[in-house]
Amino acid sequence: MNDAPMPYCGPAPAPGQLWQAWNLDLLLLVGLAAFSVLLWRAAGRQGRGGAALALLALVVAFVSPLCALTVALFSARAAHHVLLTTVAAPALAVALPLLPRLPVSLSLAALSAAIIAWHLPTVYWAIWASDGFYWIMQAAMLVPAWIFWSGVLSPGITAEAALRRALFVGGLAGIMGLVGAALTFAPGVLYIQHVDGAARWGLPALADQQLAGLIMWVPGFLPLAALAFLMLRRGWQRGFAA
Repeated sequence: MNDAPMPYCGPAPAPGQLWQAWNLDLLLLVGLAAFSVLLWRAAGRQGRGGAALALLALVVAFVSPLCALTVALFSARAAHHVLLTTVAAPALAVALPLLPRLPVSLSLAALSAAIIAWHLPTVYWAIWASDGFYWIMQAAMLVPAWIFWSGVLSPGITAEAALRRALFVGGLAGIMGLVGAALTFAPGVLYIQHVDGAARWGLPALADQQLAGLIMWVPGFLPLAALAFLMLRRGWQRGFAA
């Protein structure tokens, strides 16, 4: 499987090499630094906790050895996606809401399409082969997620709006669960790019793929489902209190 092109984040690290595999791409570091300054200034005092969490999540996702690990293990790629959509994006929404009045259904549709597209083997190969397409697809997932959470987490909502938002969060949980199920129960290896990398970590590629499905389910689906339930409950309670 060594005929695959070199993806962004570099070669797949072996276990003993992981903590040396930081991504020090100068353009990335400059871009993150500039974005950090802009976000910190725009967030204000109330949003700086969210800004700090968002920036930490982005550094972990793209600078830390997790970036290189996504080249070795598809399960690390799944963890990367969960980190962006359920940690970085809602933290960005708290720090600086992006288009909060846009219908949540539109951002959910765009985010769902990006998540599904990422897991199509033909699209994944294109992402693997092109740094430009890699970043386009990262943006295609992170920006709709940022807009989605900006709408879901915006303050001052009615009971009816809270119920609708709970359904939207449940919809995102359903997408995570659907992709997780597809990865877990696929009869064969879908991403041959990870065969050698998984072997270096002592995993058959199919087991790595199944682990990716479990990551989409457990840290992906379950917290979102729990959040949707809490939002539904609060909306229901507000409806009775009105």
